[in-house]
Amino acid sequence: MGSWFMYAFNTEINESQWGFQGDIQHRNWNVSGDLEQLLLRGGVHYTPKNSRLKLTAGYAYIQSGYYDSSEIQNHENRIYQEARIPQKIGSRFYLAHRFRFEQRIVQNQDFRTRFRYALSIDVPINNRLLIPKTWYVTVYDEIFINGQKDIGNDIQVDLFDRNRAYFGIGYIISPHLKSTFGFLRQSTSTWSKNQFVLSLFHNI
Repeated sequence: MGSWFMYAFNTEINESQWGFQGDIQHRNWNVSGDLEQLLLRGGVHYTPKNSRLKLTAGYAYIQSGYYDSSEIQNHENRIYQEARIPQKIGSRFYLAHRFRFEQRIVQNQDFRTRFRYALSIDVPINNRLLIPKTWYVTVYDEIFINGQKDIGNDIQVDLFDRNRAYFGIGYIISPHLKSTFGFLRQSTSTWSKNQFVLSLFHNI
């Protein structure tokens, strides 16, 4: 069992169609330590008029560590583009589709790309709407597909990179703040791992 802490923010520029978003994530191999990954990410987003579609382009820096070691495994610089499409089914089911394309510059590897698709569902419990003082169930699944199998230095990877499945409970603190706590199962072709996840989302 590992741990995963995340702070994510979103802000609009003077109520325009443009804004900024980003997140900071600290992931541990174990519950209390042993760094797995530190991720810093930020981007500029655009929402077309009369649409809930959100388009984002941004940059991320990732530092990864070996299991049971203080040694850093690699550093990664990443550029990404994504589209997020929200959807509501019935009176309680809030869905979101996220498509992301990444261009990855990983230490000691060739230039890499990766495709990601995530489907998330939020279901309010004590209200019909996702409004302040509402508890809700949140689940998502995300699949990662590598753009290349040969990543340099005679190293081959599978086209299937990994899958993340998550189940959690969220609480909307205010119109600008919500938090979730849950468990994530991350699986690759060679290993699987459980992590508890604590997240804070902030609309500035």
